[in-house]
Amino acid sequence: MPGGFYMGDIVTCTYKTGSYYGELLETNDSRGTGVVKILAVKRHPRQGDLHNPNQTDVPFFHERPALSYQEKANIPLNQIKIYTGTVPDYTASLQEAADEYERRLEEGESSFDQQSLETLRSVRRGYPG
Repeated sequence: MPGGFYMGDIVTCTYKTGSYYGELLETNDSRGTGVVKILAVKRHPRQGDLHNPNQTDVPFFHERPALSYQEKANIPLNQIKIYTGTVPDYTASLQEAADEYERRLEEGESSFDQQSLETLRSVRRGYPG
C-alpha cells in the first residue's frame, strides 16, 4: 500500500480524542485516509463538545463512547502509526482506559471535569464487562 503502510499492519491511531490499537484494512491516499479495524482502546475519548473544549455552557454536552471492538473507522493517515507491540484485550483495555480517564476527572475541580465525569459514567453503563 502507498504511504508506507500495508494491509494487515497493526497500528495505533487517534480518532477524535480517543486513541486505539487496530488493524489497517485499506488506505485511500487521494483522500489521505485509512480504514482501521479497532482491536483495543489506548486512551478513552474526552467527553463534551469538541468545538468548545473545556466548556459546559454549550448547546449539547456530547457523550463520547470509545469505538467498539472491530468497528471500522476512517482515520486520517497522519493519525496512524505502525505498532509492533502486543495488542491488549479489547474489554480489558476499554476498562483500563475508562478507569484512567475517570481518575483524572475525579481529581479535577472544574465544572467541566465534573460534567465530563457524569457523562463518562453514563457512557460506561453501556460497556461490556
